[in-house]
Amino acid sequence: MSAGDSGSPLQEPPAWRRWLEPRYVWGRSTHNLGPKLLAVAVAVTLWFVATAERRANVEQGYDVPVTVRDTTGGRGEGTRATSDLNPATVRVTLSGRPERLRELRAGNIEAIVDVTGAPEGSFTRPVTVAAPNGTTVSRKSPDTVQGFVDTQLTRTLPVILSVVTPPEASLPRYTVTPAEARVAGPGRVIVRVSKLVTSPESLGAASEREVPLIALDEDGKPIDGVVSNPATVTVRRLDTGELPIKTLPVTLNAPPANLRVTARSIQPSTVRVVAAPDLLARLREISGTVDYRSGSYSAPVRLDLPAGAQALENVTVSLSVETEFPVNTP
Repeated sequence: MSAGDSGSPLQEPPAWRRWLEPRYVWGRSTHNLGPKLLAVAVAVTLWFVATAERRANVEQGYDVPVTVRDTTGGRGEGTRATSDLNPATVRVTLSGRPERLRELRAGNIEAIVDVTGAPEGSFTRPVTVAAPNGTTVSRKSPDTVQGFVDTQLTRTLPVILSVVTPPEASLPRYTVTPAEARVAGPGRVIVRVSKLVTSPESLGAASEREVPLIALDEDGKPIDGVVSNPATVTVRRLDTGELPIKTLPVTLNAPPANLRVTARSIQPSTVRVVAAPDLLARLREISGTVDYRSGSYSAPVRLDLPAGAQALENVTVSLSVETEFPVNTP
């Protein structure tokens, strides 16, 4: 070894320093450029395929009625009932394919509140939403529902017929089958039911129709939260068509000479009369007779109807009558 030698071999620079040289970086980047670009294209394509379904999903909201489930004691829902649900519907937002969401309705979605084991009285329970196949639940509002658990009661009530006012020239006759029905629901609601009526209907002569029943309170307002059994009844119109009817004014007999009428009110002032068409054509009014006396009073009016005619209303009159004294002349 000569005096000019360093005494040790030359060392290679560290590998990482090469990446600081632009020429080295460019060379490594362009090495096998074609396969690299192909690999990137394949990866992007696979990513688009894998996420296509998720990116195609949309959201849609539905107002879903709340269904109550109660299996307390294993006896099912027949012994208890719920009322005053607040809210009665929840807003459910589903995620899924557009074509799947378009074919769905609120009735296809279940929003269930389970009150199994809840004591009688007020409750607050979470809502569970069962999403139809091909969809997922994104959110629901609200998350809980309030209500009241009560003992379920059943009452049997007569069915009261309710029909649209018939034409004046008709005298329809109806039957209702069955004549009684049962109403069931929470005890605190059932006690408010005053009567069970048919939904008002207009039936043609000799026709029949299935009509729903409506539970009303004593003020005539519908009551929600009760179920009637049966839910509908058959209303039949028995008459075969129009009857010869004519509406005529009522006139009263004159009071005796010693009495003077100061006020008079006839209720009703007209009556419907049923008779043969030729007889009705001759009638212009119906005469009525009342017994006059001094004072203020109401009295029935005796209608003077020709043979073969019949009035469909009873008539009364309210009178104020004074006694007139004869004037003495010298």
